[in-house]
Amino acid sequence: MEPIHKTIDSPVGLLKITADDQDLISIEFSEGELDEGPGHHIIDETISQLLEYFNGERKSFNLPLRLEGTPFQKEVWTSLQEIPYGKTASYQEVAEKIRRPKAVRALGQANKANRFPIVIPCHRVIGKNNQLTGYAGKQVDKKSVLLELEKAFCNRGNFKKSYQKNALYFLTESSVRFFVVNTSKQT
Repeated sequence: MEPIHKTIDSPVGLLKITADDQDLISIEFSEGELDEGPGHHIIDETISQLLEYFNGERKSFNLPLRLEGTPFQKEVWTSLQEIPYGKTASYQEVAEKIRRPKAVRALGQANKANRFPIVIPCHRVIGKNNQLTGYAGKQVDKKSVLLELEKAFCNRGNFKKSYQKNALYFLTESSVRFFVVNTSKQT
């Protein structure tokens, strides 16, 4: 079977989801247009889990990922999935955790090669001085939104979300965020 694609809207912009009969192949940030695509069980489950994540109802994912990469990249991606929801780790901390303290730059390249942003949470890796650095190329704004979203859901006492049609409002003590998302289940 040829891979099938569907593009959805999210708080970090359009996400193009690609799968075949067996695996999720990729999730990509897209500059294209919304694309409903045909119904597909893996894509529909991915969309469902992503919506749960964006609604604060999911902290980790259970999807059939087609992980293609070097043994080092796979080791990094496994380590990234161990960073707790709402928390961050520096590139140096992750490098030390995988017992390769001098591999910080290689770790950054493994992050860049991650075909499953959000699902494999490379957005939780930050610079030494708690600075947001490199995400999906030069899209640090997306990293910021994802980290703020997780932080807000971790601090539910200082957080309120509400829906109005296809809009989702996040109110925290320090900011008000407005995202246009499709909050209905897509089939």
